[in-house]
Amino acid sequence: MPQTITRGFKLLLEEANARVETLTPQDAQRRIAEGALLVDVRDPRELEREGRIPGAFHCPRGMLEFWIDPESPYFKPPFGEDRAFIFLCAGGWRSALSAVTAQDMGLDPVAHVGGGFKAWKDAGGPVEA
Repeated sequence: MPQTITRGFKLLLEEANARVETLTPQDAQRRIAEGALLVDVRDPRELEREGRIPGAFHCPRGMLEFWIDPESPYFKPPFGEDRAFIFLCAGGWRSALSAVTAQDMGLDPVAHVGGGFKAWKDAGGPVEA
């Protein structure tokens, strides 16, 4: 008998978007200029294919919890800095879930870019190959 999913991704996204701030690319650029760290959670293949945002910290979504936790052998120092964190993915789904996870782990403040990398590019945000 197949599994019955009671909390699908749509509900998880709805809950995430209700809990964390969703930024436009322009708002994200302003916050980055004020010192926020942009965390790109896209897969490395996506970065190779689509390009990357200058100055963004790349953290593959699958490593997020391990890189955030100072008790983890995989901890990354940027997550220990006293600053705001803005998450970004390709379309705004993984970034919303990532922001909630980061918030649940104690990072504050957190937000994510609505529409993700596509919205960033469409708004004329800087991108490098």
